[in-house]
Amino acid sequence: MDDRRRQRVMAWVAAEVLVHEAAVRAWLKRTMNVDDVEDIIQESYCRIAGLTDVSHIRNGRAYLFTTARMLVLERIRRARVVSIDTAFELEKFDPVDERPSPEQVTSGHQELRRVKRLIDSLPERCRDVFRMRKIDGLSQREVAARLNVSEHTVENDVVKGLRLILEAVAEGELKAEAAFESMGSYDATRHTTGHQ
Repeated sequence: MDDRRRQRVMAWVAAEVLVHEAAVRAWLKRTMNVDDVEDIIQESYCRIAGLTDVSHIRNGRAYLFTTARMLVLERIRRARVVSIDTAFELEKFDPVDERPSPEQVTSGHQELRRVKRLIDSLPERCRDVFRMRKIDGLSQREVAARLNVSEHTVENDVVKGLRLILEAVAEGELKAEAAFESMGSYDATRHTTGHQ
């Protein structure tokens, strides 16, 4: 696959699939052993990122959930023992049900503010290009004309912007996980020393 097509696929994954990781992760935690969740997430991304074309996919959320579900089913077929909870969760699986709970709405607003801050923190030209392409919906050619740069520069700045945003999101998740882990060890320390 050529580099431009690969970049288009990766940009689509970042914009249309990655945003649903928390939802599929929560579903997987209800469906299967927690130790296997990360493997399913990573394998889902590998399969989706390996696509040569994504223009046929209408719903990134449904595609991610369906990919994860297929991987869970593959594991079930190979397993000798299957949890009744896993079977139940797979039975009621509906990847297209996108009605958000109040918690999801609140979380979504917080995430939107966070992404806006991340976009605002991009280098100036990269930020302008990213906004024009991803928020205003201008074509690559229109952005290039407005900023008096080549289309190649526009494409590179979009990819750079996505990469910087994804790195910041990943770093934030690692910090949050570390904070939760330290809270857990703090609670365990309080419990073992008798302080409550």
